[in-house]
Amino acid sequence: MVVTVRSMGLSGLKGYEVSVECFLSGGLPAFDIVGLPDAAVREARERVRAAVKNCGAKFPVSRITVNLAPAGQKKEGTIYDLPIFVGLLTAAGELRRLPPDAAFIGELSLTGALRGVNGVLPMALAAKAAGIRRLFVPAVNAAEATLAGGLTVYGVPDVTALLDHLRGDTPLSPAPVWEPEPSETALPDFRDVMGQEHVKRAMEVAAAGGHNLLLIGSPGAGKSMLAKRLPSILPDMSREESLETSAIWSVAGLLDRSHPLLTARPFRSPHHTASSAALAGGGPLMRPGEISLAHNGVLFLDELPEFRRDVLETMRQPLEDGTVTVARAGGTLHLPARFQLVCAMNPCRCGWRGHPSGKCTCSDREVQRYVEKISGPLMDRIDLHVNVPSVEYEAMQRKETPESSADIKRRVDAARAIQTRRFAGTGVACNAHMTPPMVGTFCRLDSAGETLMKNAFERMGLTARSHDRILRVARTIADLDGDEDISAVHLAEAIQYRNTDILKG
Repeated sequence: MVVTVRSMGLSGLKGYEVSVECFLSGGLPAFDIVGLPDAAVREARERVRAAVKNCGAKFPVSRITVNLAPAGQKKEGTIYDLPIFVGLLTAAGELRRLPPDAAFIGELSLTGALRGVNGVLPMALAAKAAGIRRLFVPAVNAAEATLAGGLTVYGVPDVTALLDHLRGDTPLSPAPVWEPEPSETALPDFRDVMGQEHVKRAMEVAAAGGHNLLLIGSPGAGKSMLAKRLPSILPDMSREESLETSAIWSVAGLLDRSHPLLTARPFRSPHHTASSAALAGGGPLMRPGEISLAHNGVLFLDELPEFRRDVLETMRQPLEDGTVTVARAGGTLHLPARFQLVCAMNPCRCGWRGHPSGKCTCSDREVQRYVEKISGPLMDRIDLHVNVPSVEYEAMQRKETPESSADIKRRVDAARAIQTRRFAGTGVACNAHMTPPMVGTFCRLDSAGETLMKNAFERMGLTARSHDRILRVARTIADLDGDEDISAVHLAEAIQYRNTDILKG
C-alpha cells in the first residue's frame, strides 16, 4: 500500500509542494528514504522510529520505502520528519485516510515532541498557492504560518496530540491569526545629535527618496551615530514589504518566533571582515546574505575602505537591479536585494585629513591610495556624498534641543506619499528606483536647470549614471518642498551632494 502525504520544501527563498510517498512491502526489515535527501533528511529514519515507539504506536516490521517527490529536487533539513511519521502510520493502518487538503511540516524529537524549523512563512505562502487549506506545523511556528492568510493552521506540540486530532478523539484548536502589537522599542532619535544640520538634511533627502548615502569625516564626528538613526525617519513598511522581508529572515532563521512579522525596516551592519558570501549569500546551505537581509531596509557599511575590494564589488549588480544571483556548483539562487546603502569612511588612513587639529600625517599619495580602495563604479552608484565635519564646541553645549526624528519623519512621509501617487501601478516605490524612461518623464528641467546641469556635467566629469542619479535626488528635494517641477535651487542642492572633492582633502 502506498500512502501519499502532502508537505512543503524550500528552494532558496521560495516554497514548493513535496509529496511524501510511503510504501510498506515484504522482505527483510529496512527503512530507505529516496528523492535526493541530504544527511539531515536521511537521519529522519531514526527520529521517526523513536517517535513512533515513544508515542505508544507500533512500528511496522517490514521493508519501508519513502520517496520525496519531485525526486529530482534536492531535499534539505528536518522539515520532512512529521510527514514521514504520518505517512508511515497511515500505511501501517494506525491512522485512517488523511484529509486531501492537509499538509505537514516539522522536526521530531526522539520523544515525539515537535521542534521549530526555519522557512515556515515562505512554505505557508506556497501551500496557500497550491490549494492546501490545512497546515500542521510545530506549535512554535504556528503564529508565523498564519501570516500567509487563507490557511487553517494547527500548532502541534507533539505527535500524541496530532494522532488524537487525526483520529477524531481530541481535536486541536486552530491557531489564531497573528497580528502585530504596537512596538514599544524606541529607535535612536536625531534629537540626540548636536549640530551637523547639513548632514541631517542630506539624510532626510536620502530617506525621502530611498537614495544611497556616503558619510565622510574624521573619527568622532558622528558618522555612525547619524547612520544608526536613519531607520527612525524611514517610512513605515507596507504589509507586502513586511511579508517579503520576514520570509527572508525566516529562511535565515533570524525571526523572533514570538513576533514573526518584521514591522520595522531592517538595519544590517556587517563587520568589515565579512566575506563576499556573507554579503551576497550562498555558502554550503545556499542561504541569503546581508544584502538580502537588508531588503526593504538599510545596509550600513562602516569603515568602507577596510572591506575587501572583491566584497564591495559584489554590491554593484544588486544596487542596479534590486536582486542578487548567486551561482554555485550546488545550484543558482535568486535573492531580492532592494536595500538602501549607507556607508561611512575616514578621509584618509589616519583619519584626520582636514581636521582643525592638523594631526593628519598622510601624504597626498597615501590619501589617494586609501580612497582608491573604493572603485569608481561603486562610488558612482552612491547618490549623496556628504562631508561630516568635527562638531564645534558651541554645538556640544546643548543650549537648544535639536529636531526630533518624528518631526523629520513627517516630512519624509509626505514626500513618499507624493511618490506613491506618482508611481502607482508601476512597481516602483520611490525616486531612487526610477527607470531611465521615468527620469525623462518626471525629472524635466527648465532652461535655467538645463544650463546648470550642463555646466556641472562638463566641470565635474559626470557619467550618464551620475547624471540620472542627480536628477533623481533633485526630484526628491522638490517633493520635500511640495513642488511639482524641479527648479534650479533643487538641482543645485542635488549637485552639491555629488561633489567628490571632499575625498581629496
